Amino acid sequence: MSTTNTAPEEHAILKTSYGDMTIKFWPDVAPKTVENFKKLAREGFYNGTAFHRIIKGFMIQGGCPNTKDGESGLPGTGGPGYQIKAEFNAKPHVRGVISMARSQHPDSAGSQFFICHGDARFLDRQYTAFGELIAGDDVLERIATVPTQPTGERSTPIDRIGLTSVEIVPAA
Repeated sequence: MSTTNTAPEEHAILKTSYGDMTIKFWPDVAPKTVENFKKLAREGFYNGTAFHRIIKGFMIQGGCPNTKDGESGLPGTGGPGYQIKAEFNAKPHVRGVISMARSQHPDSAGSQFFICHGDARFLDRQYTAFGELIAGDDVLERIATVPTQPTGERSTPIDRIGLTSVEIVPAA
């Protein structure tokens, strides 16, 4: 009898104001991170947030509850009220890879994530990569090329890039 996990494979559909992106998860290298992301998505945690940080050629970042309409906290500083342990792995941070954002402490990720717009191999084994884009690269490109603020936090997009919802669906 096989002891492998036979749970059906699931994907995440990130519905944004710029179109949809589909993520394939890597539960083999980051099982707790994948489960945390799915849990938050199913609870609606990400609904109504925004991509608050864009660095063209590097990444787009979202998942902060402080980016919801009516929230007063500083974008980029919010989370789910807990942190998860890092699951560093050998998956390379290349275009389309989704990884957990964190502070300087390795085990400080909670809800914020980023999708690589370019190669970011210097992040390998230092951030938890947990999936990859399998549809919507054109959406990633549109978001990553949105103009950002000329002063202050220069990675802040001039226009709001809404993350309407994250839907967990069976893999097609």
